[in-house]
Amino acid sequence: MKRNLLKVSLIAALGITNLALAQEHQLDNFNPSDKRSINAFEPKKDSVTTFDHLRVKVGGAFALQFQGLSHENTSVPVIVNGVNQNQLYKISNNFNLPTANLDIDVALYDGVNLHLRTFLSSRHHNETYVKGGYLQIDKLDFIQKDFLKDFMKYATIKVGQDELNYGDAHFRRTDNAYSLTNPFIAGNLLMDAYATFPFMEVYYRRDGFIGMVGASNGRLNQTATSGTAPSLYAKLGYDKQINQDLRVRLTGSIYNNANSSRLDFYNGDRAGSRYYFVMENTAATGASSLNSAKVIPDFVNKMTAVMINPFVRYKGLEFFGTYETTSGRNLAEADRRTYSQYSGELLYRFGKEDSFYFGGRYNQADGKLITGDKITVKRFNIGGGWFMTKNILAKAEYVNQKYDGYPGTSIYNGGQFKGYMIEAAIAF
Repeated sequence: MKRNLLKVSLIAALGITNLALAQEHQLDNFNPSDKRSINAFEPKKDSVTTFDHLRVKVGGAFALQFQGLSHENTSVPVIVNGVNQNQLYKISNNFNLPTANLDIDVALYDGVNLHLRTFLSSRHHNETYVKGGYLQIDKLDFIQKDFLKDFMKYATIKVGQDELNYGDAHFRRTDNAYSLTNPFIAGNLLMDAYATFPFMEVYYRRDGFIGMVGASNGRLNQTATSGTAPSLYAKLGYDKQINQDLRVRLTGSIYNNANSSRLDFYNGDRAGSRYYFVMENTAATGASSLNSAKVIPDFVNKMTAVMINPFVRYKGLEFFGTYETTSGRNLAEADRRTYSQYSGELLYRFGKEDSFYFGGRYNQADGKLITGDKITVKRFNIGGGWFMTKNILAKAEYVNQKYDGYPGTSIYNGGQFKGYMIEAAIAF
């Protein structure tokens, strides 16, 4: 009785009639929100669909961490209004803010799906807000039956405002409360190329070949009052299950923006970092310090980025790597600066249906500050996890991150944080 009332209430709230809720039904050409999405990368393309009427799948994600980190630095005091701006925030072992997502996936028509994600609770925003969404087209039968059938057998069109398909690292990142595909609690790479821009992407996939071209305006917040040049990007790769035991994948991506008044490419994650208050001063708040532990090149005006990602899985052993180089400048600079990033993950999955895993990740970012100082940030994670069910994951890790090359007046001078974290994550 209660279950039926819940369905009726949801139908009324969405204002939809003749609606079929699809809690257990997986929509065509979408990755599921559970354990099955591990190493899935782009959703599989299948021209055979099961569409018979409009379906809505309501899902969500929840995550909670216990943080046991300590930090230190050797910065010289910088006194402003009697307060040392380089004095680190006093952190202690405690729980972080629980985060929550709401997902709505809709099969609108045969070969036409919609995805919408809302952040119900996140570090940076106190209010509920839409993270982004997109329309995915795998068939053009809404124009005419079998329209461009031979082309659409291998093609996909995506349009919306959501994360761009630049590189493969974003398929393994934590998206606010959704962290089942991320083997570590650390969240994401030091240089986290992630932002929710308006975009259009066209894919062509055949016999393991992956090709994609996309365009965006490179803006996180949209307004018609300030101009920007188009951002163009592309991905090329190969993904093949060689035999029952071996799978190999290699992709290369490029992103370029020739001119923008604000380019939120490495600081566009409004949900915020998983490491709360590390390397932040005493004035920090949960919202203002959302980028704790990240490396942000500060390329606002112009930027070109290239990412290469190899992935190999042999039986239970898997390797995922990242090499990234990016150059750009902000509005006050005449010349470009360059940053590079390297990351390698080695994991072993075992147990019934790979319910357990353990492994490590090394991540390093090198670059040149606006001041001319050359800096290096290194992070090492080691940890593991247990999938209690396909929807419930428990994770634990140890992390050590060090900062080198920052000037004495920077809060990061001689900086380091280390310790352990534990996370419980649910997604459905």
